[in-house]
Amino acid sequence: MKLKEFTSLFLQHTQLTRRHLTPELALRLITRECPLWAAPVTLSPFTDPYWGFYWPGGQAVARYVLDNEKVVKNRNILDVGCGCGAGAIAAAKMNAKRVVANDIDTYALEVTKINADYNDVKLETNANNFIGAKCDEFDAILIGDMFYDEDFARILFDWLSELTNKGKTVLIGDPGRHGLTESRRNQMSLIARYNLQEQSCMENNGFTETTVWKLKKYVICKCILFKYIFKLLIPDP
Repeated sequence: MKLKEFTSLFLQHTQLTRRHLTPELALRLITRECPLWAAPVTLSPFTDPYWGFYWPGGQAVARYVLDNEKVVKNRNILDVGCGCGAGAIAAAKMNAKRVVANDIDTYALEVTKINADYNDVKLETNANNFIGAKCDEFDAILIGDMFYDEDFARILFDWLSELTNKGKTVLIGDPGRHGLTESRRNQMSLIARYNLQEQSCMENNGFTETTVWKLKKYVICKCILFKYIFKLLIPDP
């Protein structure tokens, strides 16, 4: 589907709403009032419109950014898996120096641009896969609702741990998905907890609250720990 056709369909099947944790942001979303909400999959013009929903982890990160300007002000921000773009838009509103909304789905980036325009903010979009990248040009990384799969969560957490040890600020929004295990939570600090609005509870499979976590700098991923132990056991000649 070409972007022009996608944009037309997206505007047709979504609603501009502020009924979420960040009413400062006007976002076009697939709400319960939209016919597409209850339509059979076969009648949907989109294969997987995840970017049409404001997931609870994303709501938490955006809410935290809006309440804590110093986290992003005059800093370079990367929003990974940006979806509808709320985290990136919140960072831009809070005077980030540079904001890059990242998603490997170009439709998500188009949705982010649309929502950014509604909120009168400027940001960049990027469809590259940043997972595993050094991210030297960024000061803070925003992550929302990405710990939904254990295999991916393992890769993601090791990468974020490496970035944290390099001095990056990593904020993770999550409502309690199984990939954010107790072991991983023990390596982070819980910095915010929010009760979801009734509308969001109904839209998100019964989740009633959502949280924001910050990785602790001393977290060492397995690959770094192995290299360190190897060096201790076999010193340089």
